[in-house]
Amino acid sequence: MNREQKAAAIAEIAGEIQEAQAVFAVDYRGISVPQAAELRAKLRDADTRFRVVKNTLTERAADEAGAESLKALLEGPTALAFVRGDAAAAAKAIADYARATDLLPFKGGLLDGEALDPDQIRAISRLPSRQVLYGQLVGIVASPISGLARTLQALISGLAIQLGAIQEQGLVGQDAPAAEAAPAAVEEAPAAEAQAEAEAPEAEAQPDAAAQPDAGGADQDAEPPEPAVSAQEPAEGPDDSSATTSNDEE
Repeated sequence: MNREQKAAAIAEIAGEIQEAQAVFAVDYRGISVPQAAELRAKLRDADTRFRVVKNTLTERAADEAGAESLKALLEGPTALAFVRGDAAAAAKAIADYARATDLLPFKGGLLDGEALDPDQIRAISRLPSRQVLYGQLVGIVASPISGLARTLQALISGLAIQLGAIQEQGLVGQDAPAAEAAPAAVEEAPAAEAQAEAEAPEAEAQPDAAAQPDAGGADQDAEPPEPAVSAQEPAEGPDDSSATTSNDEE
């Protein structure tokens, strides 16, 4: 491998370290090519790439990627699993294959830039996968909603049963006529007031009509007044008769 090829390999490994969410280092001694291909197929489901690396090139790549803690794991035959997907699923796949073959012991690794020892990686392998956690989260979120729906349905059913029992006892039927009679009484009150106002002018007109005939009858029964004595007529007096009598005696 010439200098350019080495530089390209270092840049490629450094890029994979930077893009990976987690990096698991294992000792690949004793694994065959078919076994490595089988493991790669299982890790592909977790969006993980399994790669055998040269320690010297990987050390320089770790320096470029800023993952100096990874350099301590690069002793002896080393393979790296670059995890871009579910770290728990990738760790579980490697741990299950290691138990089945007694191969691929963990050396350590990185998770979000933090160093991991073999025990921590095995603990991660026992965690539920991301899909299982999503399912559990959905169940936790949906459980209060479904419980609330069942509670509301039970309350509505209970209320309907109570209303039905009240109706059977006749309590609802007895209150209904009284409620209907109240608007009728309210409607009759304005009608009575309007009728009373209409009758009031007629009652006032009847006493005036009765008073006019009485006034006419009183005028007919009364005696006519005596005519006034005119000032121009001569007043009758005893002087003329007295003068006549005196003339006769003479």
